[in-house]
Amino acid sequence: MMNKKKLISIKGRPAISIVYLLLRISVIFVIINQLKSRDYENIFLCILTLILFFIPSFIEKKIHIDIPDTLETIILLFIFSAEILGEINEYYLIFPYWDTMLHTLNGFLAAALGLSLIDILNKNDKFAISLSPLFVALVAFCFSMTIGVIWELFEFSMDQFFGFDMQKDTYVTSFQSVLLHPEGRNIPVKVEIQDLTVNGQAWKAYIDLGLIDTMMDLFVNFIGATVFSIFGYFYVKNRGNGNFLKRFILRWKKPV
Repeated sequence: MMNKKKLISIKGRPAISIVYLLLRISVIFVIINQLKSRDYENIFLCILTLILFFIPSFIEKKIHIDIPDTLETIILLFIFSAEILGEINEYYLIFPYWDTMLHTLNGFLAAALGLSLIDILNKNDKFAISLSPLFVALVAFCFSMTIGVIWELFEFSMDQFFGFDMQKDTYVTSFQSVLLHPEGRNIPVKVEIQDLTVNGQAWKAYIDLGLIDTMMDLFVNFIGATVFSIFGYFYVKNRGNGNFLKRFILRWKKPV
């Protein structure tokens, strides 16, 4: 009986089933390649990726939350882009804005999750609440920004305590400083780096150790969260009308 239900589910969602299949096959090929080079850290990332692929379907089956196919596809591609393409294939280094693109998308998706949670409560008969569209949009925005901040704290902790470099470094050739004002006044002056020596090696710039990367990640997260929250405001105000946003909103489904 269970196999029959699974078969019906796959036939009803051919697109997402194909995405699952292709991504899993791709990860398995990467695992085989990493086994040849004995890169066990990357093998761990591949296994973690396969585990993360199961989370959307687990949520649908165990928590009875319906995830639209569009949202589920984007989540799967996001995981693959971050772990396999970004880390193992080094897209973070090859494409300068790869990380920026993912953080922007993360802000958008996290806002969708925040709005979905409030929308589910709004439509649940057990909760006698009816929140205004503006408040729901604000909660979605704050939820997304909170997720972004927590992630940056995680990156900082991994770098400090485990010697990672998740907060990528940035070359800085000039900066503004009040401290270096020649007269000691509270006026910023621009400082051009002409000469810098580190361990006997001459540099033309200094390396910012993660601050610029962190603030840029939070800024693009802010953009993604703002864009979705604006759409979300009109979605809630029009009582769920709008085919575009429905592709990103989770829905509660009664257990069968």
